[in-house]
Amino acid sequence: MGDNMTSITEFTLLGFPLEPKIQMTLFGLFSLFYIFTLLGNGVILGLISLDSRLHTPMYFFLSHLALVDIAYACNTVPQMLVNLLDPAETISFAGCLTQTFLFLTFAVAECLLLLVMSYDRYVAICRPLHYSVIMSWRVCITLVVTSWACGVFLSTIHLVLLLPLPFCRSQKINHFFCEIMAVLKLACADTHINEIMVIAGATSVLVGPFSFIVISYMCILCAILRIQSGEGRRKAFSTCSSHLCVVGLFYGTAIIMYVGPRYGRPKEQKKYLLLFHSLFNPMLNPLIYSLRNSEVKNSLKRLLGVERVL
Repeated sequence: MGDNMTSITEFTLLGFPLEPKIQMTLFGLFSLFYIFTLLGNGVILGLISLDSRLHTPMYFFLSHLALVDIAYACNTVPQMLVNLLDPAETISFAGCLTQTFLFLTFAVAECLLLLVMSYDRYVAICRPLHYSVIMSWRVCITLVVTSWACGVFLSTIHLVLLLPLPFCRSQKINHFFCEIMAVLKLACADTHINEIMVIAGATSVLVGPFSFIVISYMCILCAILRIQSGEGRRKAFSTCSSHLCVVGLFYGTAIIMYVGPRYGRPKEQKKYLLLFHSLFNPMLNPLIYSLRNSEVKNSLKRLLGVERVL
């Protein structure tokens, strides 16, 4: 069998096998979403860097979340748009593995950043008197660096396990980008260890942090209900609700894709879930934080020179 194996140097991403007119419509729609994603997250990054009032731990973490969202979109969307225009367009083997590595890195980093942001909210609301000591800049930088480092480390493990595999089957990947499980299906060797590592890694960075976030917000809710001031209670709910919306969108789709049951017709359904995960989530995050956060809206008004008229 080894003599008959041919070395694959490129892959074809099947993407969304639809009629040409529909593909062109999707190209236009997804291009707009991509632009909105870059603009929205770019505005968040710009506001946080330019406005000294936003130089706090919460917005420091939010800036890195915006950076991850931009990287997410830039890693998967351009290739998807190219394939919508030309379904026969290929991606090189090295390019495919790079895309897989970067996607996993950004996914793990975002998981841990959302966990860090929930911890920040927990300390701010449940232990406000000790906030400046617990969430010092040294601690904040350490948490962010650790989030990125864990993403790179776990992705490197998957890449090391993926590289030795021989690919001698069809060159067609049934996805719009080089998603790791879709790539593994093309290997002509036993991928059991790889699949176990993917599921174990997904479980460790999804279920564990999500459980901690749920516990944190249970404590936060109890603390908010004890606040006597209606204005203070409203402000606390406002800042936490934005983060909860983002957590729900991100963890909900990710857990269904990688930890949920694998029966029925999961392939097409999970492909569209990943589309939501990698395109719509990054686009919605800055909208959620800007629309539900008065500090971000006020910062934008100050930057544009718009004074609030009462």
